[in-house]
Amino acid sequence: MDPVRNPFAPGAGQRPPELAGRDRELDAFEIVLERVARGRPERSLVLTGLRGVGKTVLLGELRSMSVRAGWGAGKIEARPDADLRRPLSAALHRAIRDLAVRHPDADRVDEVLGVLKAFALRSAPDGAKLRDRWQPGIDVAVRSGRADSGDIEIDLVELFTEVASLAADVEAGVAILIDEMQDLRADDISALCAACHELSQSRAPLVVVGAGLPHLPAVLSASKSYSERLFRYVRIGQLDRADADFALLAPAEREEASFDSDALDLLYEASGGYPYFVQAYGKAAWDAAPRSPIGPADVKMAAPEAEAELAVGFFGSRFERATPAEREYLRAMAELTEGRDEPVNTSGIAEHLQRRASSLSPARDSLMKKGLVFSAQRGQIAFTVPHFGRYLLAQG
Repeated sequence: MDPVRNPFAPGAGQRPPELAGRDRELDAFEIVLERVARGRPERSLVLTGLRGVGKTVLLGELRSMSVRAGWGAGKIEARPDADLRRPLSAALHRAIRDLAVRHPDADRVDEVLGVLKAFALRSAPDGAKLRDRWQPGIDVAVRSGRADSGDIEIDLVELFTEVASLAADVEAGVAILIDEMQDLRADDISALCAACHELSQSRAPLVVVGAGLPHLPAVLSASKSYSERLFRYVRIGQLDRADADFALLAPAEREEASFDSDALDLLYEASGGYPYFVQAYGKAAWDAAPRSPIGPADVKMAAPEAEAELAVGFFGSRFERATPAEREYLRAMAELTEGRDEPVNTSGIAEHLQRRASSLSPARDSLMKKGLVFSAQRGQIAFTVPHFGRYLLAQG
């Protein structure tokens, strides 16, 4: 069928496959927006799941919902070992601009922007030369004395309080959305938890929505023991059969096409219900099919193309980041699980490789830092990428 009209190409659908089956999460966030705007107590939100389940797309939709509700909203992606001040300053700058459209007092808006600028400028180390200082692009005078102590925990509380107060002026709120939240530095996570705790006590209209890998709750708990009371954790997994079928049928029907039931069986088996894979196999099947309905022969013909694309763009790009020692560790995991998406005992990996467990710790820790594996529970390790073990076994 016409590849130009392929509804599974990135950005082609009105609602991408990653959002199929997420009505529960979207409805819950709608309630959060309403409760916070009315001064009711509400926890911030943390989405967790493997790669490819659509956390980033869902996070983007939650941001859009915030903006449609009249909130200020800003989104960042955390980077390993990177300072939080710069990306957070840019995100809050955008959120304040969203609110400024409705705020009647331009001087009050400038005052909060001045506090934000003071916070942002603290990202430069003491004694840094002028040419090395980051300029945040906020065209107002700096307001010294708030959010500029250099202590990230104190500064976040003061900054969030100022921005939330601005939102309250127009009976709205602020949403700060953080992707890859597990990559934040330990002191930044601690400060973020402390700020959320402080604002929840005063019922300030500001929520943090984080998204990250399955071990993110453990990262937050290790930072602040009370973190489980601050966040509502939502696990995002693969789609069930009905939602996976809907993710294929709905976009196709908009193009006056369909899949027959046998094709849907094969597509669910191949994708495992993971939204990223549903989209990849759906796109390839559409391109391979000469006419509608798309049948099992079309899916079988398209499967190698989808798998080749995934091997390069989804699996291969991650595998290339691993060192030889780390690749050995990953292959051992794949062999022990026989390619299944399940955790494996770290002691079993050492035994399988005939090595001391302590000698494998550097490879394991580095893989965790790179986001390729996570600690499912104490003494166990698992892939962050679905079907990664199957991919490794296929490589030989």
